[in-house]
Amino acid sequence: MSYVDLHLHLLPGVDDGPADEEASLDHARRLARDGVREAVVTPHVGHPAFPLDVATIASRTERLQAALDAARIPLTLHPGGELHASAAARLGHDELDLIAQGPAGARWVLLETPFTGVDGAFAAACRAVREQGFAVVIAHPERAAGLLDGGLRMLGPEIAAGAVLQVNVCSLLGRHGDDVREAALWLLRRRLAYILASDGHGGRRPQTLAEGFSRALAAGLHPHEARRLTQVNPAFLLRHGVPGAPAAPPPAIRPWAPAHDARVAATRRARRRVPG
Repeated sequence: MSYVDLHLHLLPGVDDGPADEEASLDHARRLARDGVREAVVTPHVGHPAFPLDVATIASRTERLQAALDAARIPLTLHPGGELHASAAARLGHDELDLIAQGPAGARWVLLETPFTGVDGAFAAACRAVREQGFAVVIAHPERAAGLLDGGLRMLGPEIAAGAVLQVNVCSLLGRHGDDVREAALWLLRRRLAYILASDGHGGRRPQTLAEGFSRALAAGLHPHEARRLTQVNPAFLLRHGVPGAPAAPPPAIRPWAPAHDARVAATRRARRRVPG
């Protein structure tokens, strides 16, 4: 396996991830042992508890990559960030570009779903990112309170506007409670999740994408679907951007849901089936 993890807290000493470089290396070794070969470091950006200058993320990533190389850990890192919704309107294009992923012309931002639930403020955050010229990947929507009781309906317009959903491995493992686990499984089984990511932090949150692959299989997904969630689609997002963006996919890589209209139609049908 060769997993690609697009949501990972691995930079030392910047948020609630590893406290120092040695802890980062410990988690990186775990990732490499589990078959993760490429990852984007996504420290919290704009989070009130973790002040971080986005201009330092690239250099911090370079330093950690040098440490990985010196330790002969076969893991390639890319700089990124997990944007707190409250900061979306405060960051300009150049700042967002420092944490965005994807190629020129098809850049996208990982936007954190509020744990309190999807509301008008989150919708406004999505719009603010799009207005700066970036697509949106919505991080761990299953952790938002009330996702299956109206929250997914609130996300419908964002998905229709091109956003895709990223589900956490730790949610599938039940580490945030049964309700979150059931919401994550609901998104997987209805093919509404576009990628899985670990949201690993090391220490007490050491999960990797290898566990996500096995949990996807246990949820009843075909091995090809589990591979798309953990390998093909993350690689596509990293190299080509969100489907429907200007960059066209190469013939050798097929994204999971390349037909944007079909994905929107499926989402609308699923929204009508949401409990409550």
